[in-house]
Amino acid sequence: MAEASLEIKEKAFEQQVHNLARSLGWLYYHTWRSKFSEPGFPDCVLVKGGRTIYAELKTEKGKVTTAQQQWLDALAAAGNEVYLWRPSDYEEICGVLEFKE
Repeated sequence: MAEASLEIKEKAFEQQVHNLARSLGWLYYHTWRSKFSEPGFPDCVLVKGGRTIYAELKTEKGKVTTAQQQWLDALAAAGNEVYLWRPSDYEEICGVLEFKE
């Protein structure tokens, strides 16, 4: 698998996660323009088999907003698989997406 650069912009990082997920057979959703969407909803939703993942993607220095944290906490409390991923988490991302139940 290709490694993510730690200096990568969020859009490029999102594309790397997208490419990885699709190569491993995941359905992948990312809102193209979030202008009219609910603030804070996670960047991407991935579905494969009996798993649904909600992931917020940030650069190494990117900050999670209050609305984003509320969504992540609420989704996790509801029993969902939820992640906050940064480029330095790329090996973990590979492991999470390659994991088979």
